[in-house]
Amino acid sequence: MVSQFEQFASDNYSGVCPQAWQAMAEANRMDEPAYGEDSWTQRAADGLRSLFDTDCEVYFVFNGTAANSLALASMGQSFHSVICHELAHIETDECGGPEYASNGAKLLLGQGQDGKLTPDSIEHLVTKRTDIHYPKPKALSLTQATEVGTVYSPEELRAIRATADQYGLSVHMDGARFANAVAALDVHPSEITWKAGVDVLCFSGTKNGLALGEAVVFFNRRLAEDFEWRCKQAGQLASKMRYISAPWCGLLENNVWLDNARHANACAERLASGLAGLPGVTLRYPRQVNGVFVELPEPVQAALRSKGWRFYNFIGGSARLMCSWATTTERVDRFLADVRELVR
Repeated sequence: MVSQFEQFASDNYSGVCPQAWQAMAEANRMDEPAYGEDSWTQRAADGLRSLFDTDCEVYFVFNGTAANSLALASMGQSFHSVICHELAHIETDECGGPEYASNGAKLLLGQGQDGKLTPDSIEHLVTKRTDIHYPKPKALSLTQATEVGTVYSPEELRAIRATADQYGLSVHMDGARFANAVAALDVHPSEITWKAGVDVLCFSGTKNGLALGEAVVFFNRRLAEDFEWRCKQAGQLASKMRYISAPWCGLLENNVWLDNARHANACAERLASGLAGLPGVTLRYPRQVNGVFVELPEPVQAALRSKGWRFYNFIGGSARLMCSWATTTERVDRFLADVRELVR
């Protein structure tokens, strides 16, 4: 029987990585000004500017739903719409947060293979109707990496930006697993953000080793106008902001964020390779980042759970197996051994 903590349910289950924990402990040694006026918040924001190699506006909020919702609200009015993939997290798992934050801007659902929006799908939704009864498209949202563990290449992003420019759309990126996408693509972070035409990125720290805290990075600084007031109104302005921003310093120093992502991706690759070819087991989507989406016979799933393994059933009923900075190769191998035994 495995421990309840031996799981592939979510990278949200994992704890805080040591470097982030240490940075928060250091921030706790003395008093600092409140509401983001502290030295740690300035250091973390400057660290992100250095990481992306550009001058950008940086804000820290508690969680991803707030980051996405408030960022999208800054990109339009209540009578506008936001184009996203039908499987996007902002559509399937944020309880109408983007619509709530924007006072009603509608999400228009596009399509594309492996969870990725395409220029054709975007163009179809923009040109489908142009009358005053239709919510006017104003922005589009891309999930990087996608909800099914695939990534947009720089070339794909530039093609989408060209379509966005044609129709006057701003581009938002939901980067819940942005670090994993950078690691998978082996590119500089700028190549899949501002250099590819992304206006604002919601960069997750929670799934990369923090206790909480997301960075909202505005490459298009015009869109950041009054954003701090949005954060305050939405209850996202932390009084002791340094406890959100200091752990980011721990992630950014010595590229810990990238090492964490590479490790999680490598564990997922080991898991996918071990599952490939087993009787009755098929991968539903290409394994590109830290998630493995696999079709497992129901009796096998039930037996794994009875052994104590935790994992979710996801889109289409496939099993979603997530790895994190804290996943070990030993855990992967134990899981694979149990699957092999059950499918024999």
